[in-house]
Amino acid sequence: MSRKKKTAAGPPRGPDADEDGFRPSNSPNLCDDRFEKEAASRGDVPVAGADEVGRGALFGPVVAGAVILGEGFDWAGLNDSKQLTARRREELAIRIREGAQAWSIGVASAEEIDRLNIRMATHLAIRRAVAGLKVAPKLVLIDGIDEPLDGVAQKAIVKGDALSVSIAAASIVAKVLRDSMIEEWDATCPGFGLRENKGYGSAAHLDALRTLGPSPFHRKSFIERTGWLF
Repeated sequence: MSRKKKTAAGPPRGPDADEDGFRPSNSPNLCDDRFEKEAASRGDVPVAGADEVGRGALFGPVVAGAVILGEGFDWAGLNDSKQLTARRREELAIRIREGAQAWSIGVASAEEIDRLNIRMATHLAIRRAVAGLKVAPKLVLIDGIDEPLDGVAQKAIVKGDALSVSIAAASIVAKVLRDSMIEEWDATCPGFGLRENKGYGSAAHLDALRTLGPSPFHRKSFIERTGWLF
């Protein structure tokens, strides 16, 4: 499996967009365990899924999840976290944390994003998540086209969070945790509407940045690319 490159993501696609600029849709759920079964047929078990959330936000960290569902896990309803309501994500996150064979979270801070760039910081968060698993995976399925791990077999899957239940599980636990982190920051960084926008570039968030300037937890490299100065 070759190492591939992905261009860095910019600010979100619209002020009302959900995670990374997408909105939930009515598309059929195509997420299943086909990749996990294929891995098992080769003896590549345990298999983990890994995904990140928060890549396009202006505020806060990028957060990655890594999950080994394990044999017998009930994966019904798992899907790309962007296609689920907040309540459904929280319900599924509880099922994953309580029933999965192993799960872990990796975080790369806004400072690391500014220092490394978003692509490298995302890789760092994924490596931290996988390293934190209490069970070492034999194969890691990763959403996207990058393969950022060392010392473990990996398979990048485009739109993998909507196709692989392991990657979907990783996206769900990461999304639920990051949302809770940003909501806590809303109290310490008032005025930016973080509870509502989760750190993404809503119109109200952009207006607050123009008025208040960035907090210590904003991504300065992202804000500079919006084309206005403080």
